[in-house]
Amino acid sequence: MTTASAPAKIILFGEHAVVYGQPALAAPVFGLQATAEVKEGTDHYGVVIHATDINSHFSLALAARNALARTAQLVLEKLEIPEPDLDITVTAEIPLASGLGSGAAVSAALAKAMSTHLGQPLPPAELSDLVFEVEKMHHGTPSGIDNTVVCYGEPVLFVKGRTPQRFEVGAPLHFVVGDTGVKSPTRNTVGDVRRGWEGHRRQYESWFRAIGKLAREAHRSIRLGRTEEIGQLMNANQALLQSLDVSSVELETLINAAREAGALGAKLSGGGRGGNMVALVDSDREAAVCEALQRAGAARVFTTSIE
Repeated sequence: MTTASAPAKIILFGEHAVVYGQPALAAPVFGLQATAEVKEGTDHYGVVIHATDINSHFSLALAARNALARTAQLVLEKLEIPEPDLDITVTAEIPLASGLGSGAAVSAALAKAMSTHLGQPLPPAELSDLVFEVEKMHHGTPSGIDNTVVCYGEPVLFVKGRTPQRFEVGAPLHFVVGDTGVKSPTRNTVGDVRRGWEGHRRQYESWFRAIGKLAREAHRSIRLGRTEEIGQLMNANQALLQSLDVSSVELETLINAAREAGALGAKLSGGGRGGNMVALVDSDREAAVCEALQRAGAARVFTTSIE
């Protein structure tokens, strides 16, 4: 048996604007992951995939428009081998449609496990390109940031069409993530922002440039370890995301609760209109912010750090 996993991700700065050429910063969340297990099949049905979290079982021949089947097909095409008899089980701890990159993580775990089991493990760059093709099924016009962070497993500065830049942090960063419990597919919010941009290009591009400027400033502040500046930039990014109309009552409730409990800054993370928010905290305020989010109605609260 061959097992592989891939982490969730959070976007720290730049969501939505990244689709239009602006930089974004994102980081992996290793406390939440997707896992794939591959073993030799015994029934001669080719590749059979068991997606236990959604109680779904299928073969490639019968799975039209299925992201996991598409991932497996792309792996076989990439490795240039005929379909073998494999029995694959895929599981995920990552909530669906919550802005944590669940689709990319599941595809990455599957592709890593398959390619390794077949004796040709894919390097991160090739794995990322493959997962990006699958992401088009989830998001329509993906930015490429989910597959990049998930496949490289490192914090990255991402600009569409350029090689991702991994970066170091000047001081440990501690984050509290609050899940609204509201599912919000990224495809929907990305599509709505695109329609807004098509109708009001000058205004939207002004917002995108402002978000990009914040991301560049945050990149510098993170490398220098200036945590208070990072928090202020997160708050400014959230204000611009409100202008794009991708926040929600549930997100604002959790963001305000985190700030009132002492977070240095807080914003939505991902597509918005649901899903998750992220708050930057000093380590001595982490417990208080977690408690405040739970009182404010978060469906789930967890912590992660970038060292």
